[in-house]
Amino acid sequence: MLLKNLKKKINKYMFEIEKSLYDKGFKKLVGIDEAGRGPLAGPVVSAAVIFPQNIDIFIEKDSKKLSPKKRETLFEEIRKKAVSIGIGVVDSEEIDRINIYNATKLAMKRALFSLKSDFDYIITDYIKFDPYPHISIKKADEKSISVAAASIIAKVYRDKIMEHFSKIYPHSFERHKGYPTKLHIQEIKEYGITPIHRKSFRLNYE
Repeated sequence: MLLKNLKKKINKYMFEIEKSLYDKGFKKLVGIDEAGRGPLAGPVVSAAVIFPQNIDIFIEKDSKKLSPKKRETLFEEIRKKAVSIGIGVVDSEEIDRINIYNATKLAMKRALFSLKSDFDYIITDYIKFDPYPHISIKKADEKSISVAAASIIAKVYRDKIMEHFSKIYPHSFERHKGYPTKLHIQEIKEYGITPIHRKSFRLNYE
């Protein structure tokens, strides 16, 4: 009983931003989030997700607190239940050219433009997104099912890209996904950098 009540509490919390915006008269809400701002290699990926207003709250945690297997399961469930999903990718060369902050916004725009639906309002995870009508909320992936779903889509999509790169380059991208882990730093020392490493980031580890 206690677990059931806790689940209801979590579910209600995950829908609070959408509810407040629906109460203001907005109809189609887009949640946008990204994956890959911190890695030393690979792209930054953003996803945009629109759910129907009557969506059941089937996501209870943001993507960082989920196991890879659970993210994969939710990835497929989101695809089935969403009105529309958009994905935007900015590669390492573009990141080096315009910096990671601007690259993240560009990925968000690409995700938004790839949606096959119109929208009224955008929810972002603490990133200003002018001139689009939006609300920027800290830890939105813990308070909005749309943003939580976008976080999962972006994470799973980016992980698949990095797994592909692990078959091309000697680095274990399928394991560390380009993040500055001890293994990745060791591999940089041993193999050097690859074409997908972000040259504008600090890569010369002593």
